[in-house]
Amino acid sequence: MGIDIRNIWSTIVTEAANECGRDLQIRVFLEQHILRFDDFGSSLAMLLSVKLGSKHFPPLVLQGLFEDFYLQCPEAVEHAAYDLVATKQRDPAAVHYFEIMLFLKGYQALQAYRLGHWLWKNGRKTMAYFIQNRISEIFAVDIHPAALIGKGIFFDHATSLVIGETAVVEDNVSILHEVTLGGTGKESGDRHPKVKKSVMIGAGAKILGNVVIGEGAKVGAGSVVLDDVPPHFTVVGVPAQIVGRTEVSEPSRDMNQRVVNTGKEAPLTDQE
Repeated sequence: MGIDIRNIWSTIVTEAANECGRDLQIRVFLEQHILRFDDFGSSLAMLLSVKLGSKHFPPLVLQGLFEDFYLQCPEAVEHAAYDLVATKQRDPAAVHYFEIMLFLKGYQALQAYRLGHWLWKNGRKTMAYFIQNRISEIFAVDIHPAALIGKGIFFDHATSLVIGETAVVEDNVSILHEVTLGGTGKESGDRHPKVKKSVMIGAGAKILGNVVIGEGAKVGAGSVVLDDVPPHFTVVGVPAQIVGRTEVSEPSRDMNQRVVNTGKEAPLTDQE
């Protein structure tokens, strides 16, 4: 199913305008960041450039970089809209689109990563590393620009989230704070997790090595996963063990943090 970016932008503008009427002290901020722009991409480019800019790299320079990115890679604006909708649908604290866009650092860090990834793919690795560094400093989120991340992604809180170089995160995944998609040591090559679509990863989970988290799987908070997880199964513990099938087909949308034991616990290495 597609997404209507113009309709979402219209909603954002309406939300911001309504808030200006309720709180005059926030009016100038909303006018500068939303109401003076004609489209979603331009507003987002300005917002992220201000967030990531510094005295060494002025926001105006970064804004031009973001605008070039969105011009040459329009699907990035579409992905940003999918991420916005995913966040609103899955986060009960996220009431309005404009608040997600302006104030939720998980969303902002993800959109900044998308610029870094585009730079990396186009051979501008030093600039990509600069963007990665600024994301880490500003948002406390560390995503290698070479990592592959799909659309409809929800980073809840996102503080201390780490995603390694060869990690893959497919569409419609939800990841909470303090999650690591990392390696197991000093090995080189393809060494990071592959997270299939509709997976939910609970707060503090550590998934290490070139393992596959199957479609629709659920990783409980604080778990340490060192082996593949079958599709539509729940794992929990240190080391992680299977506790049964997931209650729903897409845990990433359900966002239920409770772990229900629906079957005999067993180490992942014992599963077929």
